[in-house]
Amino acid sequence: MQSQSRQRVLSLSLGDVELRLLRVFAAIVHHNGFSAAQASLGMTQQTISTHMRHLEERLALRLCERGRSGFQLTDEGRQVHAATLDLFGAIEQFQSRLGEAQGELSGSLRFGTVDAMVTNRALNLQGAIGAFHRQAPRVRLEIDVAAPQVLYQGLLDGSYQIVLMPSMSGLPAHFRAQAIFSETQKLYCAKGSPLFGIPDESITDTLLEAQPFAGRTYMPDRQICGVNFGWAAATPHMEGTLLLLLSGVYIGFLPDHYAEESVRNGKLRMLVPGRMSFEDPFYIAYPRERPSRAAETLSQAIVRPLSDEFA
Repeated sequence: MQSQSRQRVLSLSLGDVELRLLRVFAAIVHHNGFSAAQASLGMTQQTISTHMRHLEERLALRLCERGRSGFQLTDEGRQVHAATLDLFGAIEQFQSRLGEAQGELSGSLRFGTVDAMVTNRALNLQGAIGAFHRQAPRVRLEIDVAAPQVLYQGLLDGSYQIVLMPSMSGLPAHFRAQAIFSETQKLYCAKGSPLFGIPDESITDTLLEAQPFAGRTYMPDRQICGVNFGWAAATPHMEGTLLLLLSGVYIGFLPDHYAEESVRNGKLRMLVPGRMSFEDPFYIAYPRERPSRAAETLSQAIVRPLSDEFA
């Protein structure tokens, strides 16, 4: 049976249908499950399941196990996924080089970033995207907003060609990571919190430690600004943190630019800004060896205004 399966894989011709099914499979693996991949694919879970069944029938292989125990790749599924990433990488490299030979960038560029970037006026990511399009109008730009740990893994496995994210320690040497700015994180609470009406001078570390704290899933549970916060909730996204704070139950850190409007309209209050503040460095990262020209062009569009500002 195994030799027959291998024969069918070897004889499989890759057309548009097979490529489409493989892209669905790659998205499922990237998001670690059928339901998690629905939003990015724009498909119902039933449609995704049908596509996967068709792919497995064409390959004569069981690629993954799904059910009450969760999503998990089979050994064959891991091999097919690795080959799929190689295939898509080769296709994109061909498209990129063809565009270069024709004197114009083309193909697609997958860019991953964390959330809450629109309100960062110092970064002006939307302006950089506009500049990138003017330089490379034929490149299809695909933007994915994801948690830092997802972006990091996606950069390693080729799901993203370029990422913008904090905390890039431990990145392998064959990737280039350039620090481009620091985001100021401050501590906030909302109406309903017992700290909302207490003057800053009366808020002690002990009082802060007694409050339910909303942390980040990618941050270790350790002292922040010298305080041992009582972690009671966690989320990878700034919007998730904001929702937790607006419940009136939790305190937590947010980028000052992202919290600004909620502070202005009286929904949030900054706590002890003189002590409860830290800088979160951000990096732009992409492969060091043979990066796509599109990735380099987007990186330059993001970095250049910041370099000019601080020159």
